[in-house]
Amino acid sequence: MSKRVLDVGQCDFDHGAIGRLVADSFAAAIVRTHHLDDTLARLKSEPFDLVLINRKLDADHSDGLAIVAAIKADASLAATPVMLVSNFPEAQAAAVAAGAAPGFGKAELSLPATREKLRPFLEE
Repeated sequence: MSKRVLDVGQCDFDHGAIGRLVADSFAAAIVRTHHLDDTLARLKSEPFDLVLINRKLDADHSDGLAIVAAIKADASLAATPVMLVSNFPEAQAAAVAAGAAPGFGKAELSLPATREKLRPFLEE
C-alpha cells in the first residue's frame, strides 16, 4: 500500500508541485483539502502518513498553524505527522512548538534536504 499525504490549503500551482514531489520521490498518493473542517473530517475517516499544511490557506487566507494546533489537540489525531509549508523560519519554529515536524518552504521543493525531511514519513 502506498503512502498517503494530505495536502492542506495550497493553491493549484503549489498543490501540483508538491504532488509531483511526493509522487516522483516516494510514489506516494496525495489528497487535497482546503479548510479546517474538511481536513479534520478526512483525517478522522481515512489514514494518512503525513499532513502538509500551508502557512496561509489559499481558500480564505486563514492561519495554517490553527490546523496544526487542532490536529495535535485531538487525541485521536495527535500522533499524525504534520509539517508546515512555509519559507518563514519563525512560522516553522511556531509549528514545531505546536507539535509539527520540521517542515519546508515552497522555495525549497527542489532541494535534496526537502526530500530528506519527507523520507521518514513517506519511504516504503
